[in-house]
Amino acid sequence: MKNTIKYKTRALYKMMVIGLLLLGFFFNGCEDFLETDDPLGQLPHEEVFSNEATATAAVTSLYGKLRDEVFLTGSISGMGVLMGMYSDELDYYGYPGDTYETFYLHNVLAADPATQGIWDRAYGLVYMCNSVLEGLENAPALASELKQQLRGETLFVRGLVHFYLVNLFGDIPYPTTTDYQSNSRISKEAIADVYDKIEMDLLEARALLSDGYPTGERIRANSPAVSALLSRVYLYNEQWLEAEIESSKIIGNTSLYTLETDLSQVFLKESTSAILQLKPQNEGSNTDEAATYIFESPPPPFVALSPALVAAMEPNDMRLIEWIGEVSDGSQSWYYPNKYKEQFNTGTSMEYSIVFRLAEQYLIRAEARANLNNVTGAQQDLNVIRNRAGLENTPASTSEDLKLAILKERRFELFAEHGHRWFDLRRTGMANEILGPIKSGWKATDVLLPIPESEILLNPNLEPQNPGY
Repeated sequence: MKNTIKYKTRALYKMMVIGLLLLGFFFNGCEDFLETDDPLGQLPHEEVFSNEATATAAVTSLYGKLRDEVFLTGSISGMGVLMGMYSDELDYYGYPGDTYETFYLHNVLAADPATQGIWDRAYGLVYMCNSVLEGLENAPALASELKQQLRGETLFVRGLVHFYLVNLFGDIPYPTTTDYQSNSRISKEAIADVYDKIEMDLLEARALLSDGYPTGERIRANSPAVSALLSRVYLYNEQWLEAEIESSKIIGNTSLYTLETDLSQVFLKESTSAILQLKPQNEGSNTDEAATYIFESPPPPFVALSPALVAAMEPNDMRLIEWIGEVSDGSQSWYYPNKYKEQFNTGTSMEYSIVFRLAEQYLIRAEARANLNNVTGAQQDLNVIRNRAGLENTPASTSEDLKLAILKERRFELFAEHGHRWFDLRRTGMANEILGPIKSGWKATDVLLPIPESEILLNPNLEPQNPGY
């Protein structure tokens, strides 16, 4: 019987349009929810939402997926590494011909396993979100206040996943159900429509959540965390006023958030500038970012910071000292991101991976203000970040000069954090200009990744394929 179930599950997995990772649940009625601290194992779906502990674990498992597998992971499959190589941020030193090298060389194909993996894991998490939302709707035993909190967090995660998907793939599906028949025929939606749905999810999430964090740590979404994502959504959509409003809500919330003046404190778990963090699964563990990026002897084993990025920073920029490590063989130097410094278990965890932090909100508001021709306000916000890094006020004095100065500052402030540099080049239309001269395999159509070939074969409603593939 078990073999039959497994066989049917694998067959159905291949049929699904979006490579959902958890389709076995249609056959055995079980959900595999991994709580961020301890594995919960498998429970029948109705039991998961029958009490506060298991329902909460179902939601915290979503953060575990982000941390370990989907987009925000600090491992080699996360946006920090993949899109760092895809842009001008990281250089690749791994095995020639490895699937990850295709991102660095811009030889990504529709049949590449890395691209398929991004799609599968993301939509697997979307499925989990939809399953949680459906479970919460049919959970009479749960207190309404708890259901409101858990629904808000789940909608936030669903919006976050689609935000990355739409910026990687363009037109994409936005499934809101676990129904197989519906999902197997689902069509792509235009980018503008996807953004509308992201905004709807986030606005509802923010209305459901409070300023307080559900635990004593900043590891689950609250209302400001939703505003942090909304401000980014509005920035990418060039909704400048809305971006300014959302970022101002966070910057003005000084009872919760203050900018760390000491750069060495920014990425510690107690950082007062952290808006949302991902907690390691095991006590004493730290971030995957440190394990992925730090190397102690040359040459780099996998990736290193582009020398051009390091050279472009002002010599007296304190981020060169605090956030960048150097390894030399005596004649040549290589550099690595050193924002997270703890590679190994430290008994008590010292660093949590940051999803949103206050410095980004200052830069979002600066860019929004520059586009609203508020030169003074944009200068003030930009200078907050520059001064903290030991730099003088920006010389930029016009809106156009400020836009370029802010993009440059984002490059130095947000490097190696979930692909910011790539998404900045793409959204500003500068990818072709910046990457064309330095990437031999670059094509103008590389601004989007290909939809996995196997998904289109399973569901023709995902056609047409993105240009260039």
